[in-house]
Amino acid sequence: MLTIAFTDGTIRPWDDDEAKRIFWHSSAHLMAEALEALYPGVKFGVGPAVETGFYYDVDLGDRQISESDLQTIEKKMLELAKTKETFERKEVSKADAMDYFTKKGDKYKCELIDALEDGTISFYTNGAFTDLCRGPHVKHVDDIKAVKLTAIAGAYWKGDQSREQLTRIYGVTFPKKSMLDEYLKMLEEAKKRDHRKLGKEMELFTFSNRVGLGLPLWLPRGSQMRYTLEQFLRKKQAEMGYLQVVTPHIGAKDLYVTSGHYAKYGKDSFQPIHTPQEGEEYMLKPMNCPHHCEIFRSSPHSYRDLPLRYAEFGTVYRYEQSGELHGLTRVRGFTQDDAHLFCRPDQLKEEFCKVIDLILYVFKTLNMNEYSAQISLRHQTDHSKYIGSEENWEKAENAIIEAAKEKNLPTVVEYDEAAFYGPKLDFMVKDALGRKWQLGTIQVDYNLPERFQLEYIDADGSKQRPVMIHRAPFGSIERFTAVVLEHTAGHLPIWLAPDQVKVLPISEKYADYAEKVCELLKNSEIRASVDSRNETLGKRIREISLLRVPLIAIVGEKEVAEGTVSFRREGVDQGSLSAAEFVDYIKAAVAEELK
Repeated sequence: MLTIAFTDGTIRPWDDDEAKRIFWHSSAHLMAEALEALYPGVKFGVGPAVETGFYYDVDLGDRQISESDLQTIEKKMLELAKTKETFERKEVSKADAMDYFTKKGDKYKCELIDALEDGTISFYTNGAFTDLCRGPHVKHVDDIKAVKLTAIAGAYWKGDQSREQLTRIYGVTFPKKSMLDEYLKMLEEAKKRDHRKLGKEMELFTFSNRVGLGLPLWLPRGSQMRYTLEQFLRKKQAEMGYLQVVTPHIGAKDLYVTSGHYAKYGKDSFQPIHTPQEGEEYMLKPMNCPHHCEIFRSSPHSYRDLPLRYAEFGTVYRYEQSGELHGLTRVRGFTQDDAHLFCRPDQLKEEFCKVIDLILYVFKTLNMNEYSAQISLRHQTDHSKYIGSEENWEKAENAIIEAAKEKNLPTVVEYDEAAFYGPKLDFMVKDALGRKWQLGTIQVDYNLPERFQLEYIDADGSKQRPVMIHRAPFGSIERFTAVVLEHTAGHLPIWLAPDQVKVLPISEKYADYAEKVCELLKNSEIRASVDSRNETLGKRIREISLLRVPLIAIVGEKEVAEGTVSFRREGVDQGSLSAAEFVDYIKAAVAEELK
């Protein structure tokens, strides 16, 4: 097992997530040292580790770095690593830290220092480069054996469009050259699986600047896939006692002021819509929960009525900077598979566990078998950005921890990752390429029922507050679709494929029989169509393969004479069946996928 030694005295296996984070953050420092050697006077913003490597935001003044310069920087990084320099930590006073970076002329570091408390500041030095950093780092820089700088992008300082635009350089490093080689192969495979590429090939969705950035347009085949996903979840939710509701795409601004969302996210949302005739203010709906609270408030409830489970495929709108938009994974308008459960405190854990079961059912059905759960809690000491009482937060956090333990979930705890109104359980799924995606979330909320003054009548006649559970097994239809496409490389299970069967007559004279087979399939609620275009069979098969249709039925003279179909599944010949047997085959395959 490959292990790495760190400056905090720990030795961790390379596969450990924290080991990779420290390794990659150390690599960001090494890249900064190389940049300072190659581009004297460069100024530095922040250089964190990210899920697949690291980046550093830098200000090069009038100079620019292009893709062609990355190889030179890589060579310099490896040259510096071979010197076997070490990372040296030094605690410094705020005044000394400010003095150091003022003399160096690095205004970004000075701004960061200004926000720090005296006595909490440390420097790390590797070779000729000194940086403001908490650490830790790798103990031996020569553990960094392989380097690949992967991309250059623009980034506003502190994400503020009114501030300086810096150059963001992305990279990844490994302790073995063979690991980098494997990673680069994975990147090539990821390009083939990119959901934007697949979405175009499979004719699922598109975007239009005339409609607006980050607003996907679902094409007929994509709409069918989306509808199938919705029906899959609706059926399961109906079995579990969920009630469907529908809420509007806009809401009065005061609704989100009451919920606390406007104070928290108002500046980052689409701004209010003013109605000059009536002097009203509305907002594009940024979330569904306040609307569901109002549905609960619309009628009185007894303790016997609870739990109430309201579900909605509700479309919401959130303003994302144009540079952050990415296919279906980061959009400005998206549909959440949202539900809000209102329950008594004594029902909380049971309801939470049922939601866990639902999410795991979704993962199992889609072959997402590698997952972990992140228990997202408040910051351990600074609770200023969270609403609600300490007592309610403790009850909510304990409920999540106990439910996760009861369901034997593999979990990690992350602080300062909670929603502003309550802690949550986030599910992290590993796809076929080993990449992690956040899919599915469950949140416990004592605060919105308080803010909306929700009540039920208890057994003793007293008025009590319900507890609220927010949950979304998919997260959003858009993001979930992107992940499923990349996980399966577009080869969707039969139950989910927009077209389950394409029927191909070998020539025009067998078109009538092909239509009869197709009609039989459709009457059996199988999504099928005929491709009888005046093209060669080979060309039609190749084009259908781009659409990733799982089943191709081919009919010719032999099939017409025998009343059969010859068919392929995912490009592999499966022989012949009678038309009726073919229907049974498909139904059995779908049942197996959904069991």
